[in-house]
Amino acid sequence: MSDRIALALQRLFEKHRIVFWYDTKHELRADYTALNLPGIERIELVNNEFGVKHRILRERPEQKYLLYRDGPQPPDLENWLLDVQLAHGEFCTDQVALWLAELDLGPAFADVVQAHAEFFGAGKRKEALKRLLKSDDSATTIRLKLLAVCAGAEPRLDVILEALLAELADGADERIRMITRCGLAGFLWQQALRSYGYESATPGLRDFVIELFKSCYAMGINGTPKLSAEALVFLKRWKDSRQYAASFEALSEQCADALGIEQDLDRRDFRELLELDYFELIDRKTITDLVQGVAGRTVGAGDVAVWVRQRRQGHWYAQYADLYSAVEFAAAFIYTLEGTRLEMTSLADGVQNYARSWFKLDQLYRKFIFHTRESGQASLLAALNTQMENLYSNSFLLKLNNNWQVFVDAAAQWDAAPVILQRQFFNYWVKPFVERKGKVCVIISDAFRYEIGEELQSLMRQEDRFDAELDPALAMLPSYTQLGMAALLPNKALALLNDETGQALVDGQSAMGTANRGKILASAVPAATAIQAEDLMQMSRDESRALVRDNEVIYVYHNLIDKTGDTRDTEERVFAAAEETLQELIRIIKKLANANASNMLVTADHGFIYQNRVLEESDFLACEPEGDIQYRNRRFVLGTGLRDNVSFKTFMPAQLGLEGTMEVQIPKSINRLRQKGSGSRFVHGGATLQEVVIPVLRINKKRQSDVTRVEVEIISGAGKTITSGQVAVVLYQVQAVTDKLQSRKLRGGIYAQDGELISDSHELTFDLNSDNPREREVPVRFVLSRKADEANGQQVVLHLEELVEGTSHYREYKSLSYTIRRSFTSDFDF
Repeated sequence: MSDRIALALQRLFEKHRIVFWYDTKHELRADYTALNLPGIERIELVNNEFGVKHRILRERPEQKYLLYRDGPQPPDLENWLLDVQLAHGEFCTDQVALWLAELDLGPAFADVVQAHAEFFGAGKRKEALKRLLKSDDSATTIRLKLLAVCAGAEPRLDVILEALLAELADGADERIRMITRCGLAGFLWQQALRSYGYESATPGLRDFVIELFKSCYAMGINGTPKLSAEALVFLKRWKDSRQYAASFEALSEQCADALGIEQDLDRRDFRELLELDYFELIDRKTITDLVQGVAGRTVGAGDVAVWVRQRRQGHWYAQYADLYSAVEFAAAFIYTLEGTRLEMTSLADGVQNYARSWFKLDQLYRKFIFHTRESGQASLLAALNTQMENLYSNSFLLKLNNNWQVFVDAAAQWDAAPVILQRQFFNYWVKPFVERKGKVCVIISDAFRYEIGEELQSLMRQEDRFDAELDPALAMLPSYTQLGMAALLPNKALALLNDETGQALVDGQSAMGTANRGKILASAVPAATAIQAEDLMQMSRDESRALVRDNEVIYVYHNLIDKTGDTRDTEERVFAAAEETLQELIRIIKKLANANASNMLVTADHGFIYQNRVLEESDFLACEPEGDIQYRNRRFVLGTGLRDNVSFKTFMPAQLGLEGTMEVQIPKSINRLRQKGSGSRFVHGGATLQEVVIPVLRINKKRQSDVTRVEVEIISGAGKTITSGQVAVVLYQVQAVTDKLQSRKLRGGIYAQDGELISDSHELTFDLNSDNPREREVPVRFVLSRKADEANGQQVVLHLEELVEGTSHYREYKSLSYTIRRSFTSDFDF
């Protein structure tokens, strides 16, 4: 006790020269006597007031004094030292007074301390409070800080509530019970009433959070909310908080059940809900309706793309991204197919049309199947998936290749000039670099079909300082690995070995394996080598630089798509392998570029057909090839004396640009041969466009940056005066997004002059690619908080900020000033 008294007195003497101490209950004389206060003179008041007054004011006016009276303070009329006491300090020794002294709070706050005495019983709570206190605190501010300490949060109502709701979500109640024990519950709900309009006969956290979700949902569907717009600002802040996202999600689910949200959503059109993301059920409702709309052809691809883009900003989008993507790709596939004529006039016309536009349908189908599998929602997408499979197989793949087969059947020579043949690859694309004394790296990815190459072109063009150009080439027949890999090497003569191995020969040498291919390559270019992609990626920086430095031509072999698709147990994952391949190839290209390679070519040995559904009997030939068959695959056979059959197209080796006697027979269109032990959905070797149109992607690394971001402008709308609780603005994306002109992400909010946010905050992505300027306008509505009332008559600023890459800091992108002029009538809802 003596130590606490000494400490409290020392604090008082920091502010006062003279301190009075009335020991009202005659119980602290021993503590007074034991005091050791250096520099302070102690005087006991015992009928000596006049002399003491003269001493402290006249004789020694600079000295500090502690004036102690063993008993209560005398009545004012009898108190000779009343004027001195009023001008200086008084030390009170009851518990409340001691707490006030410890916290440097004046007597005016005695009622606050007395009302919440339970709070001050713990030293840790007092110390935490003391760190928060400021000299200009009001009683309300101090109570808010008491709440903050109990909640373990900052002294702001929204932050306090976030912490309490996190505890509620965890099924705990320690903090709210502490608030109640400290007599602060009433104050908490008074503040909730003042800030959010929350009022209840039985106020509590669960009651509050149910009303919060109910009112904010009502605001979004033009209902009648009980809470104020400030509650919506709070909910959005809470929802977007990384720290409290989990508690928001847990309580959102509980409140959705309590409020019967699922039943309400059943009665609504999903278009009403596109801006709302307070309940996970809204995403489920939206996706379900989109799936039905796309399958039923009642919604268009353009609208679906816009709606999915709107949902992209939602809280649960990442969880449902694959479903949204699957629906969007399905809608785009159906729209593209409806506008596509699958007609051609020659082999060259077929290849060129495929490379120009038809490939897109293969690409959209691949994307749909990939995201459908990734979503894990087979039941939800069952009807749409069935429709997509039917459209892809019957209306596109079969129809296209039946039309194409007419020209394959009529071909006396396998040639589609002016399309470059695969066997001309080295002379046409590689040799010019050698002749110019340059260097080139060739990346060959097994089964990297044309449409995947087109996606890689787009991805590479989005990379800074990389440019990419894509050409189609016509693969060899049969379109399988041994022959395709041989044709990409420098060659004068290609042949198929006349045995059961299916091996290909380049100028009489075996082209099987990396070592053999490296020898063939080095025979044409001495400073050349071949390497597997995985070996390249394991090289150190110095090793990879030495590789590029010491060689003019480098062939890099990559195999993921073919390895996955050619195995029956993994063929259904071939589209996932395609996605992974794209990322692996980007890493390989960057590795080579960092090793000082400026020019790269990416190509394939062949393409493939893949149908995700289980094949029907009609997809297999009823008849079998006949003759001296040496090698057999699902899509071709090799041999001699092969008998003509209406179901097959037979080529002599010379027709295919091959030496030797090995004949080739290929099932027409997309038909397969039956073969035990192998997969049937992923196949290649035949003559379909998907199998024989391969990409040749020319990639160049530039010295200067060539990627920029779209500009965004603020269109102020009706004016620069805010007269209500909401601000509607239009943000205009000046240019359409392209590979090199990329999207921009911004954060928007309205701020007071002191920099405090006075509205909700929006995360905005500008990635619109429409050429129509009106379709690049993005309307945004900001809801003002109660803090905006304090800025009435003042200027506020709409700030658009951009994240500094690689940090958590934002820099200002653009801003626009407004003046708030709100009438008192604007606070009414009628």
